Amino acid sequence: MLAALRRRLSRSPASSPGSSRASQVSPASDTAPPAPAPPQSPGDDGAPVPATRSGGRWWVGTAVRTAAFLIALVGLLVGVGVAQRFGLLDGAASVAAAGMDAVEDGVQWICPMMCTPPSSEPGRCPVCGMELVKSAGGGGGDGVSVTLDPAARRLAGIGTAEATLEALDRQIRTVGELSFDEGRDATIAAYVDGRLERLFADYVGVPVQEGDDLAVLYSPELYTAQREYLSARSSLAAGANASEQVTRELALAARDKLIELGMTADQIATLRERGEAETRLRIRSPLGGTVVEKLKTEGQYVARGEPIVKIADLSAVWLMLELFPEDAAGVRFGTKVRATLRSLPGEEFVGRVAFVDPTVDPTTRTVGVRVEMLNPDGRLRPGDLATAVVEVPAVPPPPGEPVYDPELAMKYVSPMHPQIVRDEPGECPVCGMDLVPASELGFAESRTADRQVLTVPRDAVLRAGGHSVVYVETDPGRFEIRDVELGPTANGRTVILGGVEAGETVATGGNFLIDSQMQLAGNPSLIDPTRAKATAPTTAEGPLTLPDEPVLIVEGETGAALDALFAAYFDVQTALAADEPPPAEAVRALEGAADRLDAADLAAVANQIVVIERHAAELRTDEIEAARVAFKPLSHAVLQLSAAVRGPDSNAAFTHFFCPMVKGGGGDWLQPGGLPRDALRNPYWGAEMLKCGEKVREVVANAAPADGVSPGGV
Repeated sequence: MLAALRRRLSRSPASSPGSSRASQVSPASDTAPPAPAPPQSPGDDGAPVPATRSGGRWWVGTAVRTAAFLIALVGLLVGVGVAQRFGLLDGAASVAAAGMDAVEDGVQWICPMMCTPPSSEPGRCPVCGMELVKSAGGGGGDGVSVTLDPAARRLAGIGTAEATLEALDRQIRTVGELSFDEGRDATIAAYVDGRLERLFADYVGVPVQEGDDLAVLYSPELYTAQREYLSARSSLAAGANASEQVTRELALAARDKLIELGMTADQIATLRERGEAETRLRIRSPLGGTVVEKLKTEGQYVARGEPIVKIADLSAVWLMLELFPEDAAGVRFGTKVRATLRSLPGEEFVGRVAFVDPTVDPTTRTVGVRVEMLNPDGRLRPGDLATAVVEVPAVPPPPGEPVYDPELAMKYVSPMHPQIVRDEPGECPVCGMDLVPASELGFAESRTADRQVLTVPRDAVLRAGGHSVVYVETDPGRFEIRDVELGPTANGRTVILGGVEAGETVATGGNFLIDSQMQLAGNPSLIDPTRAKATAPTTAEGPLTLPDEPVLIVEGETGAALDALFAAYFDVQTALAADEPPPAEAVRALEGAADRLDAADLAAVANQIVVIERHAAELRTDEIEAARVAFKPLSHAVLQLSAAVRGPDSNAAFTHFFCPMVKGGGGDWLQPGGLPRDALRNPYWGAEMLKCGEKVREVVANAAPADGVSPGGV
């Protein structure tokens, strides 16, 4: 039955074309592709049934849609081209160009510690784990600097600080031990053979006063000496005049013997009044203090010279320190020392240096320093350990140069006990010596004597082995590498002995990033200071190049100031060429003229006037070499000034000379115009090389005069 039904359905399309087309439409969707045609089957008569035409129509539809898509794409491309042609896509083009530039520039990401080579993608350093930062800025083009824009500077966290001159002290920390003041102790010994019948100072720590009885000594020898003394006194009182002198001498000899046997003047006077000898002697304390050592006991026999007890005055003690020789070099008599004890934590005691050992211990390679410390309440115990802090100048002053201590200024000090300080002259209560002014002991009377040194923050210095550098911000965003010579570090500041000038600005934060930028730019850096020196472009040094522009002649007060400045400059130049210091009058005239010009409206030469004003003050010296160093930048500024503006009396030609032998790339100077070559007078060398140099040009002022001051555009 199914086979008959299938044959009937297969014949129906041939007999009814409309029903055949209807049978090809999918009930799910009008747009779905037709199902594959069923295979042809033979009819009842054995002839094949013709295939359906719906498959061909699908291929035609697909081709039409593809052609339409291609036509639309071509139209879009044509539209974009037309839009670009008429400038309708400038913004998009600039964005694309910026992207291309970024690719071409090769933006790199670097590790602040330069652990790994630069990366083309952000992330973290695989070695140190620090966040990679974008390489921004570039070399300054001079081989010694790098320039950072403000955004990169903020991102790197770069901070700056000024190099300043200040009186810097450093602290030497060490440990020491408290000891007895050897000038305030005494060992009580037997002056005569005998037996200790009584010992009043019978334990260590007994406080005694001067004159207190310490022991009772039985001595037959002392008894015999007393009898001899009393006998001599009796003979002197009852003897004849002829033997009076001899008897007197015998009495005096007997008295001296008693003193040698340990009797005091008071005891001898008592013996004389009593008139009866004693076999026992009371030994008395010669000073007040504390028994610190008991050497004998009651009942012992002692020989002459044997010690019995030791007494020390603990109102002052010594703190014994050991310092390295380089630290001891800055310590002197009277230097203040602060100490803390392990037994009294949290309390600070103050003393002053009383002695510095003149030799170095060959075993420990240290120098002994003795500090005197007052101990009125007895809390400082000899034998206790202390931590001491000695404050000394960061850079030791030359021998003989005073140091300032506000506690000793205008005071009088004991030359043996620096803790004895008085407002008025007098005697030392300890040693009896006269007090001397503190100035005689090496202390200044005013703070003006403070020795100032150049310092920068410790974070500003980058160190690698024996190489140290700082980065100086010479212009906004421009950081220049400087090799520096370092002194000691104290209180977060490092002393700079060379490489940086006072007032210059140094980088204190992010300077490792600056150093990384220097390495990327191929410039010298902390790690490789010689990296670019061999390949850095060199520029030939030569005479100062002046602009070839008309010179403006200024009238009035400004013109008079210009005339005075050039006249004073020529006086200084002449003096230096004659190996003489700059004349004081010429220096004053130069400073005054620069000051008046600074107040005038000379915008185009304002920088030159500032340079002249700054270096004119440095000419106030009797050192010719120092004056010549200051003359070079001043002379260059005057040259540039002369090529831009003149006064009415200085409108003649000036002669520009140049000497290549001057340090730092040669030196330029001016002399009055119209001079021949042999009139050259070198201010940088004087008689040593008076004719060294060359004539560069005549600086001629050939412009029309201008009334009043020059406009701001000069």
